[in-house]
Amino acid sequence: MSEYVVELKNATKRFPGVVALKNMNLAVKPGEILGLIGENGAGKSTLIKVLTGVHQADEGQIFVDGVEQHFKDPNDSAAAGIACVYQELNIEKLLSITDNIFINKWIKKGGLLDYPTMHKKAKEVMLSLGQDVDPTKPAGNFGMGVQQMIEIAKAVLIDAKMIIMDEPTSSLGEKEVEQLMKTCRELRDRGIGIVFVSHKLEELFELCDRVTVIRDGEYIWTKNVSDTNNDDLIAGMVGRTLENQFPKEFGTKGECFLKAEHLEEGGVLYDVSFEAYGGQILGFAGLVGAGRTETMRAIFGADPLDGGKVYVHGKEVKIKTPRDAINAGIAFLTEDRKGQGLVLAQTIRTNLILANMKGFSNGLFLNEKKILESGEKNIASLRIKTPSIDEIVGQLSGGNQQKVVIGKWVNTDADIFIFDEPTRGIDVGAKVEVYNVMNDLVKQGKCVIMISSEMPEILGMSDRVIVMRGGKIMADVDRDSKHFNQEDLMKAAWGGTLDD
Repeated sequence: MSEYVVELKNATKRFPGVVALKNMNLAVKPGEILGLIGENGAGKSTLIKVLTGVHQADEGQIFVDGVEQHFKDPNDSAAAGIACVYQELNIEKLLSITDNIFINKWIKKGGLLDYPTMHKKAKEVMLSLGQDVDPTKPAGNFGMGVQQMIEIAKAVLIDAKMIIMDEPTSSLGEKEVEQLMKTCRELRDRGIGIVFVSHKLEELFELCDRVTVIRDGEYIWTKNVSDTNNDDLIAGMVGRTLENQFPKEFGTKGECFLKAEHLEEGGVLYDVSFEAYGGQILGFAGLVGAGRTETMRAIFGADPLDGGKVYVHGKEVKIKTPRDAINAGIAFLTEDRKGQGLVLAQTIRTNLILANMKGFSNGLFLNEKKILESGEKNIASLRIKTPSIDEIVGQLSGGNQQKVVIGKWVNTDADIFIFDEPTRGIDVGAKVEVYNVMNDLVKQGKCVIMISSEMPEILGMSDRVIVMRGGKIMADVDRDSKHFNQEDLMKAAWGGTLDD
């Protein structure tokens, strides 16, 4: 019997212009949670696709329970006992939970679909994952946490020997993350091997038994979690030590660039007023549903306001649409990069000019030379990993897609940059690059507003922090205030008041 439930040995995978994997190794024991970590573009997605039969390695071997396997497609991988819960869930929202779990694995009786049996089994497996839900209801009626458990239920019902979880907490709230971790531990205790892919180092230390680090498509090392630390992981991922995870640089505080007065949006925002200045980063903190994103969407014209005024450079502006906001010099880097920030089927070259096509035009025609020069500069300065400026954005890793979104807005004439969860789903090294973009903007005298759910990020990069709860502002704290600490900001986020 092999020591490992799944083992990948010396795998190499080449694409035109790119060696995505080079002599890659991965070994997962039964009944363990193995963390997998690496920068965006390190090869994690390709590694997962090789293990699940989406891609076939050009060289190397895959073993399941010590027996060599040759996966021609995902069906072969599933039949061998390998399942994957992808970051982008494969859920048919209009179909019932039962239909989602048993799709292409139907239970039949007398030639007909045996729904009573399938409903019963779906109910049982969801209960075993901590979800007491009606399996006859459409999957889209439930939140991301339940939908993720539906994906895990599929793996459990095929008797998976190993489950890969690709950034499983990226779209979950705190309680949903707790349930997911509880589920992972229970699956581990059943003898199932789990590969847990995450950019959140604290999750790896809390959950995993061992951790494997990869970099630039190559295996770096595997260690027991108890034998490593943050600095060790970061050094392994980026090939250097990051002395400062939050490289805060200070600009010179300028005039008030953006002023919001008494913003109201029915059931969402209540009397929201604040000012944001040039040469500074204004952080917006708060729990999920606090109203941070809703405030910025309203200012940007994506959602209608019921009341209140917005001023840019001291002059009132009427913003009804995002185009009005762009014309007023406001850039909004949405947290939903795939749904709202990018055109995934288009090239990097095209996406980088979408927010400012007029600036890249000579009359009626695009200035291709200017587009190319600017695009190559964006790729270099943001370290976008791509074989070409004409690569389709949908083919890039999540972190590199985020960098394209940033490049798109940097290419505008904006004075006010709103970053909504700018480092969500991005590795540690890429985060520093995003922070340096913010630093460059404030040193140019621009106004930066950053929404973040990561308190260390808020404290590390903000000059001032506004805390929201339930669509209201609870606190406005300067960096030199005695309240500029995690405890007091969280107190405000939970509804407490801060003394003077």
